Amino acid sequence: MITKPTKRFWNLLIKYKSILKQIYLYAFFIGIINLTLPVGIQAIINYLQTGELTSAWMILVGFVLIGILLTGILQVLQLRLVENIQQDLFARSAFEFAFRMPKIAFVKLDTIHAPELVNRFFDTLTLQKGLPKILIDFSLALFQIFFGLILLTIYSSYFVILGMVLAAILWIIYKLTATKGLSTSLQESMEKYKLAHWLEEVARVNASFKIFNKDRLHLKLADDAVATYLTARHKHFKVLLNQYWLFIGFKLTIAAGLLILGSILVFQEKINLGQFVAAEIIIILIINSIEKVIRLVETIYDVLTGLEKIGYITDLELDTNNGTTAVKNTTGLSVSAKSICVRFPKEDKTVIDNLSFEIKPNEKVVLQGKSGSGKSVLTKVLSGLYTISKGELLINDVPISHYDRDNYFGSIGVNLPTNQLFEGSIKDNILMGREFDETEVSEILHFLKLDSFLNYQPHGINTIIDSGGRRLPRGIIQKIQVARILIHQPKLLLLEEPLQFLEESEKIRIIDYLTSDSYKATIIVVSDFYYWQKKCQRTIDLNS
Repeated sequence: MITKPTKRFWNLLIKYKSILKQIYLYAFFIGIINLTLPVGIQAIINYLQTGELTSAWMILVGFVLIGILLTGILQVLQLRLVENIQQDLFARSAFEFAFRMPKIAFVKLDTIHAPELVNRFFDTLTLQKGLPKILIDFSLALFQIFFGLILLTIYSSYFVILGMVLAAILWIIYKLTATKGLSTSLQESMEKYKLAHWLEEVARVNASFKIFNKDRLHLKLADDAVATYLTARHKHFKVLLNQYWLFIGFKLTIAAGLLILGSILVFQEKINLGQFVAAEIIIILIINSIEKVIRLVETIYDVLTGLEKIGYITDLELDTNNGTTAVKNTTGLSVSAKSICVRFPKEDKTVIDNLSFEIKPNEKVVLQGKSGSGKSVLTKVLSGLYTISKGELLINDVPISHYDRDNYFGSIGVNLPTNQLFEGSIKDNILMGREFDETEVSEILHFLKLDSFLNYQPHGINTIIDSGGRRLPRGIIQKIQVARILIHQPKLLLLEEPLQFLEESEKIRIIDYLTSDSYKATIIVVSDFYYWQKKCQRTIDLNS
């Protein structure tokens, strides 16, 4: 359980190897300089016992003060380096999510709610807050414990044995509790995201819960999610509490061992009073360092859990793009399916079984079939979003897998119910980052009669719309979606109820244009509107 998150943590640190070297170098010097305090105090006490204030005393005081100043300077330098890591980590994570979300294999997203996955981005903030504590506080605490025990061995070799015993105890505590602590932390995080997902669902369908509010279903399910989360949190806190008690016992053991051993050495006159005071200061530093480690245990769990949650996204399979062939047609594409089968992973049911058909270039075809016959799935297969399990699918007599994906996507137009609008300008929603001449844009807007709508908007085509086009008429939303796919003049159009919310006269006008001989593109459409069947050259019935 602990191996995978720990491996992710080390892989993360490797990316910042050069910066970490500087951070640990500074921590190394801070650990050494911090020891000048007890050594300097020991020397000052020895001088004070002489009863004289000499220039050597002033030098020693200055030496201790300079050590404190240098420690502060090095810590500021560490903070600057860690801040660089935090900023880079945030930017790296943001681009990782932005890059991966559109490229995750479409079949994987069928079983996952994609917006819920994006919630895991906020674990980046957990990493930002936790890494400085681990890289600075944790490393400094370990260096202080290590150097403190080494300095104590200078006073007496007995401290070596005590240090080895304490290290063994610390290792046993880690082995006994670390795995369970991480597993409960992961479970807690999982329940936290389930609760957040449910709250998002309540927000998404708020109108339904507003109307059907009498039985308070949204509150009951939220209560169940909260109860499950609190149970998981209690289990994790119980592990933390056990670890805290073990660390407290460890701290008492090291304090008692060092104090008793130091006192015995003083009584036996093996160390003097100044050395004993210095040893006690070192002991206090060691105890404080152990307390830092105790307080950082939960932070370490949070960081490892955050890496595991983000790692879930990076582990998802991405689309493969092994093809190199480019679509070169200036006219419609031909489509040939030979005994194709489509089956989703981990499902026994075959959605499309042994389907064969031929579609000629520029042919207009309607896909027909009862609900569940595979019309939507076939559309996604032809678009390259899904892959076939068996058979052969040829586009222009070339297997679809041989095409470069980006080139193929640039040659087709896909209109699916899931092709929703995003928050941004109408222009961005149509062009999707592509460059087109203003004349081309104006022509497509005029053809779809979007220009008359835009004339009444405050900023025309640059008007900002809400996510999903929430405040737009459904007909305008569909026109924007159609404009998005028509503007680059695709050679294969894959449409699923593209004009459902338009007035009948508008539908007929657009269908007449798309199905005319002058429109050089192959069209495959899923629609119950009678005029498609009237104007298209043939129908493929998936029921048979």
